[in-house]
Amino acid sequence: MLGQSNGQTIVRNAILSKLSLPDFATIRPLLHSVVLKERMILHEPKKRVEHVHFIESGIVSLRTLAAGSILETAMVGCRGAVGVSVMLGGHVPIHQSIVLFPGSALIIHSEDLHRVLGECPQIRSHLLRYVQTLIVHGAQTALCGVCHDLEQRLACWLCLACDALDGQVLRITHDYLSTILGLRRAGVTEALIRFEEQGLIRKMRGVLQVDDRQRLEQVACSCYGIIANSYVAPKATHEKLAEVSP
Repeated sequence: MLGQSNGQTIVRNAILSKLSLPDFATIRPLLHSVVLKERMILHEPKKRVEHVHFIESGIVSLRTLAAGSILETAMVGCRGAVGVSVMLGGHVPIHQSIVLFPGSALIIHSEDLHRVLGECPQIRSHLLRYVQTLIVHGAQTALCGVCHDLEQRLACWLCLACDALDGQVLRITHDYLSTILGLRRAGVTEALIRFEEQGLIRKMRGVLQVDDRQRLEQVACSCYGIIANSYVAPKATHEKLAEVSP
C-alpha cells in the first residue's frame, strides 16, 4: 500500500516503482489501496473493467473459462497489474481474474487511467511494455500446456508462483493445482510426492513450501526461463521510495 517512511512514499508494485518521480506524482493522487481477499473476483469475462489493480502482495490468477472448464493462462503478483486490457482500448476482458493468494493492491479507475495515459506518453509506453510481457506469459503458458510433461509444468508453475508472491511458502491444495493447470489430481499428487522425496519441496496441510528453488528450476521446462526473463527490466526494484509530497 501507499505507506510513508520519513516523508517518502513506499511503493511495492514493480510497475509503479519504475515510473519516474514526475510520472508517479501525476498518477499517485488517483491510486487507492484495497485488500485482496482469497477467491475475490476482480474481473469477469465480457463485463466492463471499472478499475485496474496494481498488485502489491498476493497473487491474482487470470483464467480462461469454457463449458465448465477452467485453465489458468497467467498469474499476476507484485510485478504486474490486472485489468490492463483497457490499455488496448478494450473495457471488456476475455479472462476471469480471481485472487489466488490474498494480499493488497493499488487501484485506479479505468477512466482516470485513460486520461493519464493521454497526458503522459511515458506512462503509456511503460505500461504497454508490461502488456507485452503479459502476452508473452499467456502465449508461453499455452505452449507449455501442449508440449511439456506434468512434472515440468508443475515445477514451472511453482517457480512462477514464488516469483509472483516474492516468497517460498504457497497456500495451495492439490485439488486447486490440478484445476488451474488442467491436470489430473492423482498425477499432481504423485509429482508432489516425488518432489518432496527429492528435497525440492515440503508439503503440509494446505501449504507447500519450496525448499530447493535452484533444483526445482532445473526440473521446470524452458518456459519458466522465458516467462521469468520477460519480466526482467533494467534497474528493476521491488520497493521504491518516491520523494513525492503527500
